[in-house]
Amino acid sequence: MRVMGLDVGSKTVGVAISDELGLTAQGIETIPINEEEQLFGLDRIEELINDWDVGKIVVGFPKNMNNTVGPRGEAAQAFAEKLKKHFHLPVSLWDERLSTMAAEKVLLQADMSRKKRKKVIDKIAAVMILQGYLDSQNK
Repeated sequence: MRVMGLDVGSKTVGVAISDELGLTAQGIETIPINEEEQLFGLDRIEELINDWDVGKIVVGFPKNMNNTVGPRGEAAQAFAEKLKKHFHLPVSLWDERLSTMAAEKVLLQADMSRKKRKKVIDKIAAVMILQGYLDSQNK
């Protein structure tokens, strides 16, 4: 069984998938979404769940540095609930503080242009979220 990691933003959802053993995370793609129009990419997520035989979903939970939950955290919680109801799979929230900044740092070190970084940042953040979750499960 594979685990899917999602980095949910206001315009895109970064997707990562684990290997079958649950040891490593690989970035798959970035799905465009539109919160205002209630378009959450669920059809594409369903395709990926079926294609990759996903048995669990981990959603990045962006808490504030003082451990409170702000608007983006609330949006992640709502998205996780949508996923549970739509797919009937276990869904976990994973503290993703600083994952996007860490992804940005990795891409800057790779000397990637701003335009290219924008296209892959959410996918890389999803990898970091999922890898953190997998590492915690394999201790």
